[in-house]
Amino acid sequence: MTGLSGSGDGRVSGPDDDSVSLASTIAEAVDRLANLWSVAAQGASLRLSPHQLRALRILEAEPGQNLTALAVGMDIGLPTASRLCDRLEAAGLLERVLHPQKRREVQLHLTGHGRQVLHEVASRRSRALATVLAAMETTERDALRRGLQSFLAAQDGDSPEGGGPG
Repeated sequence: MTGLSGSGDGRVSGPDDDSVSLASTIAEAVDRLANLWSVAAQGASLRLSPHQLRALRILEAEPGQNLTALAVGMDIGLPTASRLCDRLEAAGLLERVLHPQKRREVQLHLTGHGRQVLHEVASRRSRALATVLAAMETTERDALRRGLQSFLAAQDGDSPEGGGPG
């Protein structure tokens, strides 16, 4: 896009056509990856919603959170988080444990079965993605790896050129 200010300098005022086209291609790939991720997860022995899987992953990363912390981390209301935990507990994936020092606080922990289900989902997702990657040429996979690394660096603001997102 060029500026239409009438200044005639021809400078770019936004993303160029190539960046917009690439963004569209990436958006399509992300949509397909999200679908592959979802389908792989649904093939697990225990079918969980994306919301339930997210809660389990959060609790795996930070065991012992209380209900409020989980609700905040998931950006959902406390009643919704409570019902979500009720369902996960009923499925044997989560347990509520009294906090050792704070009698009125309950900590949330994954059960062994919860960790097993998360591992199964992660394995299924990795295998599904590996199947797609195996269909690519080695040079394409290498280019994808480099491109993703550059994307992450640019997003973090530490790209090799020194310029972060503008």
